[in-house]
Formats: sequence, structure tokens, C-alpha cells
Amino acid sequence: MSGWVFQAFYDVVRRIPEGRVATYGQVARLAGMPRCARTVGYAMAGCHDPSVPCHRVVDRFGGTKAAFDTCGPGTQRALLEAEGVLFRPDGTVNLDRCRWQTEEPR
Repeated sequence: MSGWVFQAFYDVVRRIPEGRVATYGQVARLAGMPRCARTVGYAMAGCHDPSVPCHRVVDRFGGTKAAFDTCGPGTQRALLEAEGVLFRPDGTVNLDRCRWQTEEPR
């Protein structure tokens, strides 16, 4: 995929406020590419720009990914918890309470 596609995803992720998360599919929809959730994952895993808070992107169940555990197991969770993101007993983000609520294109 072209760099502009990844850039569109990065632009969306930069808007996710501290203490909130978005799913890969949500980021894809907000970027105007609703069927590209997997591509969002590739973009986040390959991002080395510290201005893009990739750790705020989780899977559709609220699961974290090892690709963001750059400093050891549990890095993504620790970063999210430091921002106040709540986790369920099963280790997934409580999406009902912490998902970024925004107007999405239809």
C-alpha cells in the first residue's frame, strides 16, 4: 500500500485522546477505508513515529498485541493503564467504557 494510506491511518490515531482506545476497524472507517482494518494493523506495527500513539489501537475485542510490547511483555497494557484505560478480568480493554466516541462517516 502507498504511504498516503498509512498516513491517513496515522492522522486518525493522532486524534485518539489519552485514556481512550480505538479498534483497527474504527480507525479504518474514520480514515474512509472501512474494509482495511488489517492494513491498519500493518501500519501500526510498522510505525516508528513517536507522535502516533499506536498503543491506543486495539483489536475488536479490546485485545492488545505483542507488536506493541517493545519494552517487554505487557508494554501496551502498561501504557494504556498509565493513561487510565480500564481492563476486564480477561485482560482485554473495557471497550464499553474506554472506546473513543467520535462521529464516524457512514
